[in-house]
Amino acid sequence: MAVDNKPAIAGQVADAVPGNWVDRWAPEPMRPYFRLSRFDRPIGVWLLLWPCWWSAALAALANARPFPNIWHLALFAVGALVMRAAGCTYNDLVDRDYDARVARTKSRPIPSGQISPRQAQIFMIGLALCGFFILLQFNLFTIVLGIASLPLITLYPFMKRFTSWPQCVLGLVFAWGALMGWAATFGGLDWPAVLLYGATVAWIVGYDTIYAHQDKEDDALVGLKSTALRFGEKTKPWLTLIYGLAAILLLAAGLTAGAGPIFLFAWLATTLHFAWQIITLDTNDPVNCLTRFRSNHYVGAIIFLGLLADIFFNAAL
Repeated sequence: MAVDNKPAIAGQVADAVPGNWVDRWAPEPMRPYFRLSRFDRPIGVWLLLWPCWWSAALAALANARPFPNIWHLALFAVGALVMRAAGCTYNDLVDRDYDARVARTKSRPIPSGQISPRQAQIFMIGLALCGFFILLQFNLFTIVLGIASLPLITLYPFMKRFTSWPQCVLGLVFAWGALMGWAATFGGLDWPAVLLYGATVAWIVGYDTIYAHQDKEDDALVGLKSTALRFGEKTKPWLTLIYGLAAILLLAAGLTAGAGPIFLFAWLATTLHFAWQIITLDTNDPVNCLTRFRSNHYVGAIIFLGLLADIFFNAAL
């Protein structure tokens, strides 16, 4: 008997969590825009935000401050929400023809006809202007650094057409916050921030490879490339290398910034979580892949809380 894959709620996106707040509570005229922004799937906001907060906490630790700059944390939170929405809108505009041919993405607002490309463009411009206004609240170096990410953001959606390594470009883009928090504090960059950026890039390549395994059959059919297709049955050894690099660079970033034993405990917990993801991963089970992808939210929280605890511990000495 055929299985009905139609969303239970009109306009619901296929891979959104059932019963999410957008489908249940958002005003109906705004639902397509909230879905386009992925507000029904907030994991992406967190994964964009955690590197910003890591960087701000690392800077506070190195600067011997009792707590990260609250204003900066708030700006990064709003900025992550706005810029993730803008990035998703841009990505969906570029990929709308491909999305219409992939089972997991054909219910998104643009390919499903809930929002026209013109409406999406206007929405994206409004979001980008909001993001630029938030960026202007920082020092000049941080403003220039934020603008410097735009070429990579522009290129990313096209990479899957030409290279098997689009996850690396996503890593370079999504990890940018690992530089921003430090720059906002010091008005420049130093080794801890650079090492943190490298760790975050590797982390993102790892978790997005897991995410890409959900679409590998459809991607192959429509001619798109990914590390999931590139690694294939060797995904686990590759993830061991990638997550191992992330762990080493993360440890180096913490130590060069003056992190202590509490951070080391958080780092160990993170490394064990990476191992759990790799050991329990089933690349042929989309639900398994999505669960392990989403679990990276805990990685972000563990590292941030470990840095905060280290800051408090140092302040109490």
